[in-house]
Amino acid sequence: MTKEEKAKYIDDLTAELQVAGIFYLADTSDLTVETVNALRRQCFKNNIRLKVVKNTLLEKAMERIEGVDYGELKGVLAGPTSVMFAEVGNAPAKVIKEFRKKNNKPILKGAFVEHAVYIGDDQIDALVNIKSKEELIADIVALLQSPAKNVVSGLKGQGGKIAGILKTLSERA
Repeated sequence: MTKEEKAKYIDDLTAELQVAGIFYLADTSDLTVETVNALRRQCFKNNIRLKVVKNTLLEKAMERIEGVDYGELKGVLAGPTSVMFAEVGNAPAKVIKEFRKKNNKPILKGAFVEHAVYIGDDQIDALVNIKSKEELIADIVALLQSPAKNVVSGLKGQGGKIAGILKTLSERA
């Protein structure tokens, strides 16, 4: 790569990191071309962009972004690294976990999810359990609706009993 190509690559990578609030760093080395293509297809189906990067260029791109602390992520930049950009926090973790049922890789090096840093492959289960923004909103709406539903059902049930009692009393008279 020429100096100009590296500068352009770093600029592009910096722009991607700024836009993406979620990215995973994974080791996909030793995978055959066929296996990597299968991983790419699975990522594409889940709206994840998989990109192989040079560690030094990724580190320089991270350093250019102000106001974001990537913590220990720079420390995992050794050996072959692939970046998985996603819009949903747990999507790459689910893809990695599903893909590893048949393969021994990718290995999670680290993840950056909405300003939280996760280091190591042992964090994969925690990342799978992260809820997306839509799931959190649905949970909140369900919690807010629950008391109202209980009140309405209580009033309907009690209203029916009162009407039945009044009807019975009026028939007796």
